[in-house]
Amino acid sequence: MIQSNVSLKSLNTFGFDVSSKLFAEANNEDQVRNVIQSNEFLSNKNLILGGGSNVLFTQDFNGIVLRNNINGIELIEEDEESVLVKVGGGVVWHEFVLYCIEKGWSGVENLSLIPGSVGASPMQNIGAYGIEIKELFHELEAINLKTGEIEYFNNSDCQFGYRESVFKNKFKGAYLISRVIYRLSKKQNFNISYGAIEKQLEIMGVQDLSARKISDAVIAIRQSKLPDPKEIGNSGSFFKNPIVSNEQYNRLKANFPKVIGYALGDSQTKLAAGWLIDQTGWKGKTIDNYGVHKNQALVLVNYGGATGKQIYDLSSEILLSVKEKFGVDLEREVNIY
Repeated sequence: MIQSNVSLKSLNTFGFDVSSKLFAEANNEDQVRNVIQSNEFLSNKNLILGGGSNVLFTQDFNGIVLRNNINGIELIEEDEESVLVKVGGGVVWHEFVLYCIEKGWSGVENLSLIPGSVGASPMQNIGAYGIEIKELFHELEAINLKTGEIEYFNNSDCQFGYRESVFKNKFKGAYLISRVIYRLSKKQNFNISYGAIEKQLEIMGVQDLSARKISDAVIAIRQSKLPDPKEIGNSGSFFKNPIVSNEQYNRLKANFPKVIGYALGDSQTKLAAGWLIDQTGWKGKTIDNYGVHKNQALVLVNYGGATGKQIYDLSSEILLSVKEKFGVDLEREVNIY
Protein backbone atom coordinates (compact mmCIF):
# COMPACT_ATOMS: atom_id res chain seq x y z
CA MET A 1 0.00 0.00 0.00
CA ILE A 2 1.39 3.39 -1.03
CA GLN A 3 0.74 6.23 1.41
CA SER A 4 0.96 10.00 0.96
CA ASN A 5 2.82 12.61 3.04
CA VAL A 6 4.39 10.24 5.55
CA SER A 7 6.72 11.51 8.28
CA LEU A 8 10.26 10.13 8.16
CA LYS A 9 11.22 11.45 11.59
CA SER A 10 11.33 8.00 13.19
CA LEU A 11 12.98 6.47 10.10
CA ASN A 12 16.22 8.48 10.10
CA THR A 13 18.68 8.28 12.98
CA PHE A 14 19.30 12.05 12.93
CA GLY A 15 15.62 12.40 13.85
CA PHE A 16 14.97 15.14 11.31
CA ASP A 17 11.31 16.12 11.05
CA VAL A 18 10.93 15.61 7.29
CA SER A 19 8.31 13.82 5.24
CA SER A 20 8.07 11.92 1.97
CA LYS A 21 5.49 12.75 -0.67
CA LEU A 22 4.86 9.01 -1.12
CA PHE A 23 5.86 6.04 1.03
CA ALA A 24 5.64 2.25 0.90
CA GLU A 25 7.05 -0.72 2.80
CA ALA A 26 7.95 -4.15 1.43
CA ASN A 27 8.21 -7.31 3.53
CA ASN A 28 9.16 -9.62 0.65
CA GLU A 29 10.27 -9.64 -2.98
CA ASP A 30 6.73 -9.76 -4.39
CA GLN A 31 5.78 -6.64 -2.45
CA VAL A 32 8.86 -4.90 -3.79
CA ARG A 33 7.78 -5.75 -7.34
CA ASN A 34 4.26 -4.50 -6.71
CA VAL A 35 5.62 -1.13 -5.61
CA ILE A 36 8.26 -0.65 -8.30
CA GLN A 37 5.78 -1.52 -11.05
CA SER A 38 3.24 1.03 -9.79
CA ASN A 39 2.57 4.33 -11.54
CA GLU A 40 3.56 6.17 -8.36
CA PHE A 41 7.03 4.61 -8.39
CA LEU A 42 7.54 4.92 -12.13
CA SER A 43 6.56 8.60 -12.25
CA ASN A 44 8.55 9.82 -9.23
CA LYS A 45 12.14 9.88 -8.06
CA ASN A 46 12.69 7.14 -5.50
CA LEU A 47 14.73 6.26 -2.45
CA ILE A 48 15.28 2.80 -0.95
CA LEU A 49 15.45 3.20 2.81
CA GLY A 50 16.84 0.69 5.30
CA GLY A 51 17.68 1.60 8.87
CA GLY A 52 18.00 5.30 8.04
CA SER A 53 21.40 5.47 9.72
CA ASN A 54 23.48 6.77 6.82
CA VAL A 55 21.21 9.41 5.32
CA LEU A 56 21.02 13.17 5.73
CA PHE A 57 17.68 14.68 4.75
CA THR A 58 18.19 18.39 4.04
CA GLN A 59 14.54 18.81 3.02
CA ASP A 60 11.30 16.87 2.53
CA PHE A 61 11.67 14.04 -0.01
CA ASN A 62 9.65 14.96 -3.10
CA GLY A 63 9.24 11.41 -4.38
CA ILE A 64 8.55 7.90 -3.13
CA VAL A 65 10.43 6.20 -0.28
CA LEU A 66 10.42 2.39 -0.30
CA ARG A 67 11.36 0.88 3.06
CA ASN A 68 13.12 -2.47 2.87
CA ASN A 69 11.58 -4.69 5.57
CA ILE A 70 12.65 -8.07 4.16
CA ASN A 71 13.50 -10.26 7.16
CA GLY A 72 14.72 -13.79 7.82
CA ILE A 73 18.00 -15.52 8.66
CA GLU A 74 18.63 -18.89 6.99
CA LEU A 75 21.53 -21.35 7.20
CA ILE A 76 21.99 -22.50 3.60
CA GLU A 77 25.27 -24.41 3.68
CA GLU A 78 27.60 -25.82 6.30
CA ASP A 79 30.85 -27.75 6.58
CA GLU A 80 33.29 -28.47 9.40
CA GLU A 81 34.86 -25.02 9.30
CA SER A 82 32.26 -22.54 8.10
CA VAL A 83 28.62 -21.70 7.39
CA LEU A 84 26.86 -19.76 4.66
CA VAL A 85 24.05 -17.64 6.09
CA LYS A 86 21.43 -15.83 4.02
CA VAL A 87 19.98 -12.74 5.70
CA GLY A 88 17.10 -10.47 4.71
CA GLY A 89 18.12 -6.95 3.76
CA GLY A 90 15.71 -5.47 6.31
CA VAL A 91 17.21 -7.29 9.30
CA VAL A 92 18.73 -4.93 11.87
CA TRP A 93 22.49 -5.36 11.60
CA HIS A 94 23.25 -5.62 15.31
CA GLU A 95 20.48 -8.17 15.81
CA PHE A 96 22.12 -10.30 13.12
CA VAL A 97 25.48 -9.99 14.92
CA LEU A 98 23.91 -11.15 18.19
CA TYR A 99 22.22 -14.06 16.37
CA CYS A 100 25.60 -15.22 15.00
CA ILE A 101 27.23 -15.01 18.43
CA GLU A 102 24.39 -17.08 19.90
CA LYS A 103 24.95 -19.72 17.19
CA GLY A 104 28.71 -19.81 17.78
CA TRP A 105 29.62 -18.35 14.38
CA SER A 106 32.51 -15.89 14.36
CA GLY A 107 33.45 -13.11 11.97
CA VAL A 108 31.01 -10.29 12.63
CA GLU A 109 31.67 -9.70 16.33
CA ASN A 110 34.01 -6.76 15.61
CA LEU A 111 31.09 -5.10 13.81
CA SER A 112 28.81 -5.07 16.85
CA LEU A 113 26.49 -2.11 17.44
CA ILE A 114 26.93 -0.60 13.97
CA PRO A 115 23.60 1.08 13.25
CA GLY A 116 21.56 0.25 10.16
CA SER A 117 20.28 -2.76 8.27
CA VAL A 118 21.86 -5.80 6.63
CA GLY A 119 21.00 -4.51 3.15
CA ALA A 120 23.25 -1.51 3.66
CA SER A 121 26.24 -3.58 4.82
CA PRO A 122 27.61 -4.44 1.35
CA MET A 123 26.50 -1.10 -0.11
CA GLN A 124 28.75 0.72 2.36
CA ASN A 125 31.26 -2.12 2.81
CA ILE A 126 30.80 -1.39 6.50
CA GLY A 127 33.82 -1.88 8.70
CA ALA A 128 35.17 -1.37 12.20
CA TYR A 129 38.03 -2.50 14.42
CA GLY A 130 40.07 -4.18 11.71
CA ILE A 131 37.23 -5.94 9.84
CA GLU A 132 35.33 -5.04 6.66
CA ILE A 133 32.27 -6.77 5.23
CA LYS A 134 34.13 -7.72 2.05
CA GLU A 135 36.13 -10.25 4.12
CA LEU A 136 32.93 -12.09 5.14
CA PHE A 137 30.79 -11.45 2.09
CA HIS A 138 29.87 -14.32 -0.23
CA GLU A 139 27.03 -13.12 -2.44
CA LEU A 140 23.94 -10.94 -2.49
CA GLU A 141 20.56 -10.93 -4.17
CA ALA A 142 19.32 -7.61 -5.50
CA ILE A 143 16.09 -6.66 -7.21
CA ASN A 144 16.59 -4.61 -10.37
CA LEU A 145 14.26 -1.63 -9.89
CA LYS A 146 13.54 -1.41 -13.62
CA THR A 147 12.91 -5.06 -14.46
CA GLY A 148 11.86 -6.49 -11.09
CA GLU A 149 14.24 -9.41 -11.66
CA ILE A 150 16.58 -10.77 -9.00
CA GLU A 151 20.24 -10.45 -9.93
CA TYR A 152 23.20 -11.97 -8.09
CA PHE A 153 26.46 -10.20 -7.19
CA ASN A 154 29.55 -12.01 -5.91
CA ASN A 155 32.47 -10.37 -4.11
CA SER A 156 34.25 -9.13 -7.21
CA ASP A 157 30.99 -7.92 -8.78
CA CYS A 158 30.49 -5.56 -5.83
CA GLN A 159 33.84 -3.79 -6.43
CA PHE A 160 34.36 -3.19 -2.73
CA GLY A 161 36.52 -0.31 -1.59
CA TYR A 162 36.85 1.74 1.57
CA ARG A 163 33.19 2.45 2.54
CA GLU A 164 32.49 1.89 -1.12
CA SER A 165 30.84 -0.53 -3.53
CA VAL A 166 29.36 -0.57 -7.00
CA PHE A 167 25.99 0.24 -5.40
CA LYS A 168 27.25 3.67 -4.30
CA ASN A 169 28.44 4.75 -7.74
CA LYS A 170 27.80 2.83 -10.98
CA PHE A 171 24.56 1.23 -9.76
CA LYS A 172 23.43 3.88 -7.29
CA GLY A 173 19.64 3.84 -7.10
CA ALA A 174 19.35 0.90 -9.50
CA TYR A 175 18.76 -1.99 -7.08
CA LEU A 176 17.16 -2.96 -3.80
CA ILE A 177 19.45 -5.37 -1.92
CA SER A 178 16.98 -8.02 -0.80
CA ARG A 179 19.22 -10.68 0.77
CA VAL A 180 22.90 -11.00 1.67
CA ILE A 181 24.91 -14.21 2.10
CA TYR A 182 27.89 -14.23 4.46
CA ARG A 183 30.50 -16.91 5.11
CA LEU A 184 31.20 -17.18 8.83
CA SER A 185 33.59 -19.38 10.77
CA LYS A 186 32.59 -22.21 13.11
CA LYS A 187 36.06 -22.09 14.66
CA GLN A 188 37.64 -19.45 16.84
CA ASN A 189 39.17 -17.14 14.27
CA PHE A 190 39.30 -13.79 16.05
CA ASN A 191 40.83 -10.46 15.11
CA ILE A 192 41.79 -8.32 18.09
CA SER A 193 44.77 -6.64 16.44
CA TYR A 194 43.00 -3.30 16.63
CA GLY A 195 44.60 -1.83 19.74
CA ALA A 196 41.42 -0.53 21.35
CA ILE A 197 39.95 -4.03 21.52
CA GLU A 198 42.99 -5.56 23.23
CA LYS A 199 43.04 -2.74 25.78
CA GLN A 200 39.32 -3.08 26.49
CA LEU A 201 39.61 -6.85 26.90
CA GLU A 202 42.35 -6.23 29.46
CA ILE A 203 40.14 -3.76 31.32
CA MET A 204 37.37 -6.36 31.35
CA GLY A 205 39.78 -9.01 32.66
CA VAL A 206 39.07 -11.35 29.76
CA GLN A 207 41.46 -14.31 29.52
CA ASP A 208 39.50 -16.81 27.44
CA LEU A 209 38.58 -15.18 24.13
CA SER A 210 35.17 -15.70 22.60
CA ALA A 211 33.06 -13.94 19.99
CA ARG A 212 30.75 -12.77 22.75
CA LYS A 213 33.59 -11.28 24.81
CA ILE A 214 34.97 -9.46 21.76
CA SER A 215 31.48 -8.19 20.96
CA ASP A 216 31.08 -6.97 24.54
CA ALA A 217 34.41 -5.15 24.27
CA VAL A 218 33.45 -3.49 20.98
CA ILE A 219 30.07 -2.45 22.41
CA ALA A 220 31.79 -0.93 25.45
CA ILE A 221 34.20 1.02 23.24
CA ARG A 222 31.46 2.29 20.95
CA GLN A 223 29.19 3.29 23.81
CA SER A 224 32.03 5.24 25.44
CA LYS A 225 32.73 7.21 22.25
CA LEU A 226 29.51 7.39 20.26
CA PRO A 227 26.10 8.79 21.20
CA ASP A 228 23.07 6.51 21.06
CA PRO A 229 20.85 7.69 18.14
CA LYS A 230 17.79 6.94 20.32
CA GLU A 231 19.00 9.66 22.71
CA ILE A 232 20.93 12.08 20.47
CA GLY A 233 20.28 12.25 16.73
CA ASN A 234 23.31 11.24 14.66
CA SER A 235 24.40 9.01 11.80
CA GLY A 236 27.55 7.59 13.34
CA SER A 237 30.69 8.55 11.44
CA PHE A 238 29.78 11.44 9.17
CA PHE A 239 33.14 11.59 7.37
CA LYS A 240 35.40 9.01 5.74
CA ASN A 241 38.99 8.62 6.86
CA PRO A 242 40.93 10.15 3.94
CA ILE A 243 43.48 8.12 2.02
CA VAL A 244 46.59 9.99 0.84
CA SER A 245 49.84 9.10 -0.87
CA ASN A 246 52.82 8.30 1.33
CA GLU A 247 54.51 11.43 -0.02
CA GLN A 248 51.64 13.60 1.20
CA TYR A 249 51.61 11.78 4.53
CA ASN A 250 55.34 12.36 5.00
CA ARG A 251 54.88 16.09 4.29
CA LEU A 252 52.06 16.20 6.84
CA LYS A 253 54.19 14.32 9.37
CA ALA A 254 56.98 16.85 8.96
CA ASN A 255 54.62 19.72 9.74
CA PHE A 256 52.34 17.92 12.20
CA PRO A 257 54.41 15.21 13.98
CA LYS A 258 51.39 13.86 15.89
CA VAL A 259 49.28 13.22 12.78
CA ILE A 260 47.71 9.74 12.89
CA GLY A 261 48.12 7.49 9.86
CA TYR A 262 47.77 3.79 9.01
CA ALA A 263 49.78 2.28 6.17
CA LEU A 264 47.75 0.85 3.29
CA GLY A 265 50.09 -1.24 1.19
CA ASP A 266 53.30 0.35 -0.04
CA SER A 267 52.08 3.63 -1.46
CA GLN A 268 49.13 4.96 0.56
CA THR A 269 48.25 5.96 4.11
CA LYS A 270 44.83 6.28 5.73
CA LEU A 271 44.54 9.32 7.97
CA ALA A 272 42.33 9.57 11.05
CA ALA A 273 39.67 12.09 10.05
CA GLY A 274 38.61 12.49 13.69
CA TRP A 275 42.11 13.70 14.62
CA LEU A 276 42.17 16.19 11.75
CA ILE A 277 38.79 17.62 12.77
CA ASP A 278 39.81 17.74 16.43
CA GLN A 279 42.94 19.72 15.55
CA THR A 280 40.85 22.35 13.75
CA GLY A 281 38.92 23.01 16.95
CA TRP A 282 35.56 21.52 16.04
CA LYS A 283 35.37 18.64 18.51
CA GLY A 284 32.66 19.33 21.10
CA LYS A 285 31.56 22.56 19.43
CA THR A 286 27.83 23.28 19.79
CA ILE A 287 25.83 25.71 17.66
CA ASP A 288 22.31 26.25 18.99
CA ASN A 289 20.82 22.72 19.02
CA TYR A 290 23.39 20.85 16.93
CA GLY A 291 27.15 20.42 16.67
CA VAL A 292 30.12 18.04 16.84
CA HIS A 293 30.09 15.34 19.50
CA LYS A 294 32.32 15.91 22.51
CA ASN A 295 33.82 12.40 22.47
CA GLN A 296 34.16 11.76 18.73
CA ALA A 297 34.84 14.50 16.19
CA LEU A 298 33.63 12.28 13.32
CA VAL A 299 30.07 12.44 14.66
CA LEU A 300 27.76 15.37 13.96
CA VAL A 301 24.75 15.54 16.26
CA ASN A 302 21.22 16.88 16.38
CA TYR A 303 20.36 17.69 19.99
CA GLY A 304 16.73 18.21 18.99
CA GLY A 305 14.98 20.35 16.42
CA ALA A 306 17.93 20.96 14.12
CA THR A 307 17.55 20.64 10.35
CA GLY A 308 19.52 18.61 7.85
CA LYS A 309 20.50 21.84 6.11
CA GLN A 310 22.15 23.07 9.32
CA ILE A 311 24.09 19.81 9.70
CA TYR A 312 25.11 19.93 6.03
CA ASP A 313 26.34 23.52 6.34
CA LEU A 314 28.30 22.59 9.48
CA SER A 315 29.94 19.72 7.61
CA SER A 316 30.91 22.13 4.80
CA GLU A 317 32.64 24.41 7.33
CA ILE A 318 34.52 21.43 8.76
CA LEU A 319 35.65 20.33 5.28
CA LEU A 320 36.96 23.82 4.61
CA SER A 321 38.79 24.04 7.96
CA VAL A 322 40.58 20.71 7.41
CA LYS A 323 41.49 21.66 3.83
CA GLU A 324 42.90 25.03 4.92
CA LYS A 325 44.95 23.63 7.83
CA PHE A 326 46.18 20.32 6.40
CA GLY A 327 45.58 20.48 2.63
CA VAL A 328 43.53 17.28 2.95
CA ASP A 329 40.15 16.74 1.29
CA LEU A 330 37.61 15.05 3.58
CA GLU A 331 34.57 13.28 2.15
CA ARG A 332 31.15 12.88 3.70
CA GLU A 333 30.23 9.26 4.34
CA VAL A 334 26.48 9.83 4.54
CA ASN A 335 24.10 10.01 1.59
CA ILE A 336 22.61 13.48 1.11
CA TYR A 337 18.98 13.99 0.08
